[in-house]
Amino acid sequence: MQIIGITGQTGAGKSSVCRLLQSRGFYHIDADAVAKSLYEKGAPILEALVSAFGSQILSIDGTLDKKMLALTAFSSEEQKEKLNAIVHPAVTEKIKEILKTQETLGTKGVILDAIALFESGENELCEMTLGVIAPQEIRLSRIMKRDGITEGEALLRMRAQPDEQFYISKCDRIIRNFPPYVLEEEVAKLFPQ
Repeated sequence: MQIIGITGQTGAGKSSVCRLLQSRGFYHIDADAVAKSLYEKGAPILEALVSAFGSQILSIDGTLDKKMLALTAFSSEEQKEKLNAIVHPAVTEKIKEILKTQETLGTKGVILDAIALFESGENELCEMTLGVIAPQEIRLSRIMKRDGITEGEALLRMRAQPDEQFYISKCDRIIRNFPPYVLEEEVAKLFPQ
């Protein structure tokens, strides 16, 4: 089973690349969705997050307030490291379970969509890593529109991530998702139909 890791800065277009690869028959694992599935009320990971960041990260009903967690966890490098130490191991174990299931089902190819592919060590699960990049001003606009957040909130998320050079130096291949590049053509160069 071929496993392709997809990463890049927020707003660069990882989801768009994943949709194009899904249309080519790849099974999609979204690491963010896997993480969210672990945040159920009363779940051990949620309790660990509350212990680390305080009860203000919970909504009134006791579920995770993702926006408040982001504001708290991305406020400093130390806070971000604390978040990663709690979340990454649990998410990686769940991803391994999903991969095992897909292999049992005979799936030919899987894309692992993970913004922290290298930081979590999940790149070690992949045969190839793709980095999706776009200029900051384009990403900023996409994030604000996609998530309905302010420029300041979007910039906070963006600054919590490595710069473009990190992805260029770490990934096996780079996909540019901004003019004059055409995303479909960039993907087709690597994965012809």
